[in-house]
Amino acid sequence: MMTDPVADMLTRIRNAGQAKHKWVDMPVSKLKVEVARLLEESHFVHTHKVLEDGRFGVLR
Repeated sequence: MMTDPVADMLTRIRNAGQAKHKWVDMPVSKLKVEVARLLEESHFVHTHKVLEDGRFGVLR
């Protein structure tokens, strides 16, 4: 079974927006951070942060 991390990220962002959430958390990767940076530059998202939770990072 294959997964698509970018499609999963965009789906999470879309679902959070439809539910009027202020933020969405997801597992971090270098690819997702770059996609988030591009979305922020294009004004599709307000901001993005990488949070450290001890074991793995979280992209918010």
